[in-house]
Amino acid sequence: MPNHKIAFVAARGQPAQEALLRLTERYGNVTPAKADVVVALGGDGFMLQTLHRHIKRQVPIYGMHRGSVGFLMNTYREARLPERLKAAASVTVHPLRMRAITANGKEHEALAINEVSLLRQTRQAAKLRISVDGVQRLEELICDGALVATPAGSTAYNLSAHGPIIPLGAGLLALTPISAFRPRRWRGALLPSTASVTFDILEHDKRPVSAVADYTEVRDVVRVDVFEEPDIDMTLLFDPEHNLEERIVKEQFEP
Repeated sequence: MPNHKIAFVAARGQPAQEALLRLTERYGNVTPAKADVVVALGGDGFMLQTLHRHIKRQVPIYGMHRGSVGFLMNTYREARLPERLKAAASVTVHPLRMRAITANGKEHEALAINEVSLLRQTRQAAKLRISVDGVQRLEELICDGALVATPAGSTAYNLSAHGPIIPLGAGLLALTPISAFRPRRWRGALLPSTASVTFDILEHDKRPVSAVADYTEVRDVVRVDVFEEPDIDMTLLFDPEHNLEERIVKEQFEP
């Protein structure tokens, strides 16, 4: 990547801000609008924010870990950054689109890179009806919630909810319940990435539910549709020795 233009962006934490100053002094800095690559300094949460912020430009994003969780980040090193960028392997991910209808009839849309999750808003469990591609698959799920995760997001909230880890390129989505009460033994499903999942919220007046696409929340939903957007490409860059595919495989063997 000779003569590349780098835009450094950083989370608000002190480690990220200090790294921003040092890297800017060493390599210069351009605005993201003029950059060939954006280098994000922070943790996974900041990486998601950066991906969302630049989703329309489709500029490659290279993360360096200066936050808490760093699954999507490369190791922080200041030396030889242009060489690292040139040697980096690219991974293309597609976001999920959430379309949510609220109790007052309004429709909301948002994109999710990790997952779309439905969560109960009160002490009472949610009641969800689940359909896939227009076919009802679960008449009633009593639970704290449910989520649909991408392969890139399968090691995040999905894994904490005991969902499966999905290798990149598998062409699958994870449909995972969150603390299912009935049917108690249902552990979720693996779906083709072309699938459209619909959640109908039962007894929504008594058992209100919110829908969250990464960090965009819509409260008091009555229906939520979730599907992958194959025409939106987002490119992440990883050092060859720390590529995302290897991390996802490795995560499945962690004790």
